[in-house]
Amino acid sequence: MKKKVVFIVFTIGILIISCNVPRQEEPKMVKSGFEIAEQQLRQQLQKLSGHIEFPRTIKNGKLFTTQLNDWTDGFFPGCLWYLYDYNHKEEWKQVAIQWTEYLEPIKKITSHHDIGFLMYCSYGNAYRLTGNEKYKEVLIESANSLCKRFDEATGCIKSWNYRKAWNGKDEWFYPVIIDNMMNLELLYFATKVTGDHQYASIANRHAETTLKNHLRDDYSCYHVVDYDKDTGEVLHRATCQGFSDNSAWARGQAWAIYGYTMAYRETRNKEFLNAAVHAADFWLTHPNLPEDGIPYWDFNAGQSGYTPDWRYDIERFKTVPRDASAAAIVASAFIELSDYVTDGNRYMNAAGHILKSLSSSEYLAAPGTNENFLLKHSVGSIPHNEEIDVPLVYADYYFLEALLRYKNKLQKVDNHNKKC
Repeated sequence: MKKKVVFIVFTIGILIISCNVPRQEEPKMVKSGFEIAEQQLRQQLQKLSGHIEFPRTIKNGKLFTTQLNDWTDGFFPGCLWYLYDYNHKEEWKQVAIQWTEYLEPIKKITSHHDIGFLMYCSYGNAYRLTGNEKYKEVLIESANSLCKRFDEATGCIKSWNYRKAWNGKDEWFYPVIIDNMMNLELLYFATKVTGDHQYASIANRHAETTLKNHLRDDYSCYHVVDYDKDTGEVLHRATCQGFSDNSAWARGQAWAIYGYTMAYRETRNKEFLNAAVHAADFWLTHPNLPEDGIPYWDFNAGQSGYTPDWRYDIERFKTVPRDASAAAIVASAFIELSDYVTDGNRYMNAAGHILKSLSSSEYLAAPGTNENFLLKHSVGSIPHNEEIDVPLVYADYYFLEALLRYKNKLQKVDNHNKKC
């Protein structure tokens, strides 16, 4: 794999503290992104007319949808809420409500950890933007369901039930994946609205255990850690959706940065902030981060010293795929992280650089193309030959979230300047 230069922080007109900082082209990037989102989502809704199926990706050249309880189902209503959040058009509020409420039966699901993704991305945004008390109750019940997967012995929320590992050899008895950090926001929310600290206590314990066992010394992270369900001992560590067990899978790294940034917001625990900063710095200083800021699907794909346990066809991957979903997630995380550190400009500028790349024609689809998803060039899981160089609904969700956060940060800077 051809190595790229170390990421250079581009100054693009966004400073956090200083006065009289001019707003340049970034508001146009945000405006254009949401204009395209409105066109694409409108056409996607037309394709879904009469069917309660949730867009996920493109498969065999066609729109691939899922039914209730796929882990990605909450992202489509979440995209609708973000569009409404941006343009405040009643039509988008109503369609967001419709698609959110389709998910209500999932509030009782206890068979996996993804209820956080499913319900907080949909109902969480719904409650934030409407204040509807029935949405709060759905979220509390969802949090109760998630708590049932927590175990004191391991100190973690169990991601999946017992299964054979994807390599067909190992067994996973109590598998916990780095993605699970994202589900903790649902628990922190439940504590805030109920005053019951059991939810936040579980979230904190999970974050602390994950910090101890998922993150390596260089603050890259494993994908899966398997525990002995009785003793809490770590049995096995793996990076199943990455190149090899010792590699840095890009989306997993993005989950860690986002998850610990969010955990710091909710707790002000400096250990969580330290984890977020170091994981972010691992990303930004990695020698294999391409100049446009959009990572390869794994930072170590094809490198010596990293041996996959799946059949890696070097001829097939002469050009290493990028992962726009990881880029969108980390851009959103960087914007929030910039609020919590003294050198916040570094992360804000990095986010702006990523968003500028994602907003280019290389990654942002033209209206009417890409089966009406926004971003091109994402990766689900190359080791499992699934969703390679295709759009993914969660890439769109975090892209829109990042654009909104970017816009709000700009407004915050403008308001500060007016007071100077």
